[in-house]
Amino acid sequence: MRKSFDLEGLDCANCAAKLEAAIRALTGVTDVSISFLTQKMVLEADDAVFEKVLKQAEALMKDLEDDVEICR
Repeated sequence: MRKSFDLEGLDCANCAAKLEAAIRALTGVTDVSISFLTQKMVLEADDAVFEKVLKQAEALMKDLEDDVEICR
């Protein structure tokens, strides 16, 4: 499954790159792309674990950049 999400609070391109690398390392993530310019994240993971991966990505964002939120 591949879904796009709007992000709020993403302040810089370095933050986007740091979050993208951390989320990419999560088990079950097939691909992830975070754009500072568009304030979007595209997340790809297997259907069976997508919601679990998304929740892990949200928690990771809070740990690394607590101002960034995924808009659902």
